[in-house]
Amino acid sequence: MALQQRSHIAILAGAKTVISEVGSYESNMIDIAARAEVSRATVYNHFADKEEMMLTLLESEIQRLAGLAQKSASPRDGLMTLSVEISKDPALRKMAETDPTDIAKFVTVSEHPLWSLVQESLTKIFGIDNAGLILHWLLGQIASPLTPAQSSHQADQLARALA
Repeated sequence: MALQQRSHIAILAGAKTVISEVGSYESNMIDIAARAEVSRATVYNHFADKEEMMLTLLESEIQRLAGLAQKSASPRDGLMTLSVEISKDPALRKMAETDPTDIAKFVTVSEHPLWSLVQESLTKIFGIDNAGLILHWLLGQIASPLTPAQSSHQADQLARALA
């Protein structure tokens, strides 16, 4: 893996760690660079500003989750995986606690290209007729996370309803 790509991945991981600790609003590029073990200049070589970095982090997370769901053995397992990942995500938990305005913006479906990526990913995995229902189920878990047992139960019910 090229140094440029390793730095990029490290910066996004550092950003997620910092957000998990202080939320998105209180996060800053200095702390992110320190967590990523790169210089602040390296962070700015990859991202013009914090907003661009946050959008890239969101896109990366959407792709990561979609990849996990696609690799699942069944639609039920994909639903379970997505539910558990969203419900246990420390960055989302911290943001729900410290940055309710950002979370509200994040869960409001819009014309933003990231929402297109979410919709396309869910459609590819679960079918066009099911994507909207699954999206709303998952969005609810950002503010109200489920336990693994609840995720399992609801994934079972949803998979049966979609079959």
